[in-house]
Amino acid sequence: MDFSQDADYQSISSEAGKLAGGFDDGYWLEHDEKKLFPWEFYNAFAAAGWVGVLVPEAYGGAGLGVMHAGALLRAVAGSAGAMNAASTLHLSIFGMGPVIHHGSEAMKRKYLPPTATGELHVSFGVTEDDAGTDTSRIRTLARRDGSGWVVNGKKVWNTKAQQAQKILLLARTTPREECKRRLDGMTLFLADLDRAHCEIREIPKLGRNAVNSNEVFIHDLPVSNDDVVGEVGRGFYTLLDGINPERIVISAEACGIGFRALERAIAYAKERVVFDRPIGQNQAIAHPLADSYSELVAAELLWQKAAWTYDRGEPAGPLANMAKVRCADASFRACDRALQTLGGFGYAREYHVERYWREARLMRIAPISQEMALNFVAEHVLELPRSY
Repeated sequence: MDFSQDADYQSISSEAGKLAGGFDDGYWLEHDEKKLFPWEFYNAFAAAGWVGVLVPEAYGGAGLGVMHAGALLRAVAGSAGAMNAASTLHLSIFGMGPVIHHGSEAMKRKYLPPTATGELHVSFGVTEDDAGTDTSRIRTLARRDGSGWVVNGKKVWNTKAQQAQKILLLARTTPREECKRRLDGMTLFLADLDRAHCEIREIPKLGRNAVNSNEVFIHDLPVSNDDVVGEVGRGFYTLLDGINPERIVISAEACGIGFRALERAIAYAKERVVFDRPIGQNQAIAHPLADSYSELVAAELLWQKAAWTYDRGEPAGPLANMAKVRCADASFRACDRALQTLGGFGYAREYHVERYWREARLMRIAPISQEMALNFVAEHVLELPRSY
C-alpha cells in the first residue's frame, strides 16, 4: 500500500496554496461582512486554469480526477478564505460532473470550454424547501412544449445564483405516483438562468456571506431539448456524478478549514502567557489540540480513499458519505477547540477564528446532513432496514 501522492497532487497543493495565500484574512473579513463576491480571488484562480481541473483535456481542462480536485479545494479552504474561498470555486469544479459524464457531445463542446476558463458560472438547482433531503418529492415540474420544455417551480440554497448564467436543474417530468421507483421520472437540465423567468432572492445566513445562497422562483422557463443532461426520466441517477464528487471535495475542504483553525490556535497557545507560562504548556489546552490534529489526519485519509475509489470508477457512495460525516465533525471540533483556546479573543472578529467556526458548522448540514449520510451507511453498507 502506497500512501504517497503523485507529482500533480503535490504541485496542485503547493501552487494553489500559494495563490490562495495572496488573499489574507482582512480581504475575506471585508468580503464576508459586506457580502461582496470575491471577484479578484475567483478571477485569479480562473486565469491560472484551476477551475478546469476536472474538465477533460479535449475541452480545454486539465483532465484530472476528484483526488486532484480535492487537493485543490483542500488547499483553498485551508487558506484565510476557508469556506468562502472554496465555495467561490467548487460548483464550477464538481457541479459540471454530470455534463462531463452524461452530456451530449454538442453540450460538452458548448459548455465545458467556458467552464474550464472560468467564464461560465453554474448554480445547482436540486433542493426544495418542502422536499428537503427527500429528492423524490420535488415539485418543480417540466412539461413538454413542442420540441422543448417549460419549467415551473422553486429551488432553495442555490449557491452563486446571482453570478450564474446556467442552472443545473432537476425537475419532475413524470409524476412520482406514476413511477415504478420513487427516484425515477426526474430529468436533469442545464438550463439558462433567465432572469425574465427566474426570480432570485438571497437568503440571509450565519456564515459564508461572501458567496450568496438563494431562493430561485421559476416561472414558465423555456428549456431546449438539447439542454437535457443524460436521459429523460433518469435525472437523479445522472446527478450522482455531481453528488458523490461534491461530498468528497467538501470533505477535503472541511479538513482544510480544520487545519487552518488549528494553526491559529497552536500559534496563539505558544505565544499567550498566563501565570508566567505559555498556555500551550497546559494539558487542558494541548490535549484537545493534539486530539483534533490526529482526528483531522485520520479524516483526511478517508476523503482521499473516497476520491481514489471514485477515480477508479468503483462505487464511491458509501465512502463519500462516511468521509463527509467524519471530516465535517473533525473540522467543526477543531474550529470549536481553536475558538476555546483563544478564549474571549476567539469570539472577536479581528482574530478570524470565529469566521472559520461559523463556516465549518455549515459542513455538518450541507450538502447533506450528518444524519442522512449515516442513514445511507446504515442502509447500504450495514444492510439495516430503511428508517425513513
